[in-house]
Amino acid sequence: MMPLTDLPLAERPREKLLLQGAKALSDAELLAIFLRTGVPGMNAVELAEHLLRINSTLHNLFNATEHEFCAQRGLGAAKYVQLQAVLELSRRYMLEQCHREAVFNSPQSVYDYLTIKLRGLQQEVFMVLYLDSQNQLIKDEVLFYGTINAASVYPREVVKAALRNNAAALILAHNHPSGVAEPSQADKFITQKLQQALSLVDINVLDHIIVGGKNCVSFAERGLI
Repeated sequence: MMPLTDLPLAERPREKLLLQGAKALSDAELLAIFLRTGVPGMNAVELAEHLLRINSTLHNLFNATEHEFCAQRGLGAAKYVQLQAVLELSRRYMLEQCHREAVFNSPQSVYDYLTIKLRGLQQEVFMVLYLDSQNQLIKDEVLFYGTINAASVYPREVVKAALRNNAAALILAHNHPSGVAEPSQADKFITQKLQQALSLVDINVLDHIIVGGKNCVSFAERGLI
């Protein structure tokens, strides 16, 4: 192990970030800045490399349960709390940017927004994006929790919520915690029911998007709406 203080200044993660910017750093170097210190036998960068190796991806490390996270060498409750705060701040920052620029006129713009909101949730939720006549976001809202089917999603409640929020159009969305984004027959059925109900009050359903893992499926792109 070589202490970080023995490395040339330009190779130390903090100094490298100040000199070259955060994008110049590797995942391990960025994680080392978060860790701050190493453990006996490993400096902070070596510990970061070790953690990335045993977790395979940043996603696995960041989505570990508190118990799984704290059980790993060099980590603990304090680091877990710090990481959750950093992740939540990042999520809120990205959502703030999305809200500021939120004109949902393409599937990709919706994907980006919903990925931040729904990816990583362990429970299936049904969300509605309420849009004005310019396709700008008025509000997003989770209306239902649990497996999406005709018994758990009530068209009357969706219509009431859309009218309450003065929406001109809606985008429906839900997640598949399994990571498989393909729509089920129940997804297709409830989408048709919601379209029919909302058409009676002149509110368009622009899309229904399923978020599963790293993938999103758009009903509009599939020709299902």
